Amino acid sequence: MDKVSPSAATAVADIPDGASLAVGGFGLSGIPSTLIRALHEQGASGLRVVSNNCGVDGAGLGLLLSAGRIARVTGSYVGENKEFARQYLGGELEVELVPQGTLAERLRAGGCGIPAFYTPAGVGTQVADGGLPWRYAGDGSVALASPPKEQRAFDGREFVLERGITTDYALIRAARGDRHGNLVFHRAARNFNPLAAMAGRIAIAEVEELVGPGELDPDEVHLPGVFVRRVVALTPAQAADKAIEKRTVRP
Repeated sequence: MDKVSPSAATAVADIPDGASLAVGGFGLSGIPSTLIRALHEQGASGLRVVSNNCGVDGAGLGLLLSAGRIARVTGSYVGENKEFARQYLGGELEVELVPQGTLAERLRAGGCGIPAFYTPAGVGTQVADGGLPWRYAGDGSVALASPPKEQRAFDGREFVLERGITTDYALIRAARGDRHGNLVFHRAARNFNPLAAMAGRIAIAEVEELVGPGELDPDEVHLPGVFVRRVVALTPAQAADKAIEKRTVRP
């Protein structure tokens, strides 16, 4: 099946208001920046985003955040995003902070059809016992707190039950891909992109280099095409569009 969409705009055209999205990338590494911009132009709002972080001010998911298009974020950290912090502390944004390894496994579990799993991460903290502020009120009080989670002992050690994550859509970026949706990722971009794609019912991948079927060695494929519904081939300019959170140079 040829899964190539003619443009990023076409690929995200059917994402509705209120959709849930798993978005790949780590910081600004490997983020689907072209698809995010296309979704920003498309205008969908009330989005529920699952991503390791939420971009930075003016880049990545920060574009959707500053436009008021995101209603809820499930992620690992606020990152270099002052607008994220402002909206969260001001009661404009619901935020579920999740230990990074737990978030990765929740995405993987959802993609594999595993509804829940036990992990020791978070035992003895508000992650397990509840009380983490998901949403603040305008006066700074907690309007919505996380509920307690089921806990169980195995071999004398306590574990907390975490739910797998599935989403309506997934937006990801790959270094190489073929027309069937088989993908290869580059270094750190492999961290969350494959997991996000697995969790999304409709995964949309932007690829820096599109190749024909059979050109990828099966041994180098990181994510098989069965998890990918649509592929967008980037132009050379789009493929080269890679921001850096903090640039460090020698004096």
